Amino acid sequence: MIKVKIEKEGINYKKISILGHAMYDDMGKDIVCSAVSSIVTTTVNGILSLDKNSLKYMVSKKGMTITINSHDRTTQILIRNMINLLKELKSNYKEYIEIK
Repeated sequence: MIKVKIEKEGINYKKISILGHAMYDDMGKDIVCSAVSSIVTTTVNGILSLDKNSLKYMVSKKGMTITINSHDRTTQILIRNMINLLKELKSNYKEYIEIK
C-alpha cells in the first residue's frame, strides 16, 4: 500500500511523505504506483521550475519526502492540486493508497 502523510502548519502545507508500493501489480507494471509517481513528479518539477527554493525533496528506496519551504499562493495551490489528484486516485483504488 502507498501511504501518503500530509503535514500542515496552519493553512499551509509543510511536508508530504509518500512511502511504499501499491501492490496492485508487479513492480514496473503497477498502474497505481505509476499514477502516483507521475502526479508527484509533475507537481514537484512544476513548482521547482517556478522557484527552485520553494521546496526540497528526498528520494529513497522507500519513497519520497517533500518539504515545502514556500507559503506563496502558487506553491500552495499546486500542492493542494497534487493532493486532490491523489485523493481522486484513491477513490478508484481504495485498498492501494492511504492518505493521512
